[in-house]
Amino acid sequence: MLQRIQRPLLRRVVQTYTRQYPRRTLVPPPKPGSGPLLERRSDRELPSLSSIQRSPLLRGLPLFAVVLIASAAALFNYQKTSSSVVQSSLYALRTSDRARELLGDEIYFGSRIPWIWGTMDQLHGKIDIRFSVAGTKDRGLMRFRSERAGRRAYVSAALSDLLPNWLASVAVY
Repeated sequence: MLQRIQRPLLRRVVQTYTRQYPRRTLVPPPKPGSGPLLERRSDRELPSLSSIQRSPLLRGLPLFAVVLIASAAALFNYQKTSSSVVQSSLYALRTSDRARELLGDEIYFGSRIPWIWGTMDQLHGKIDIRFSVAGTKDRGLMRFRSERAGRRAYVSAALSDLLPNWLASVAVY
């Protein structure tokens, strides 16, 4: 019953609206060189996609991705460099008589920006890292590997050695 009343009423409203406000036809978009667009109408045609130039943002996206990945790698490496495992390894080298005999005094990282290779999962006790070191006499490669047998077990160093520079170049990891 309600539908029979609503339909004629709706039809009458639509007919009255279309008589008062006739439909506007689509307005073509402005042509290049036709001057400034002074008004914006919601019923105008959209410009064709072929006329739109590639955005400079799309051209810079690969560069942004490369910078983002390089920054993330540098941050993770910095985290490894400043970890207690690496600092303790360097301290052990500085206090070792054998390391001082091979490398000399003032043992530190082998380059200004050190790179720590390998994995370091201190939570689970799985550490396998290597990095270059240098002293006043020579350079070398420090390797450190440790494992933890169980959840409550202590971490045990499986490998901790220093390879001289001439041996580090031929060593297999």
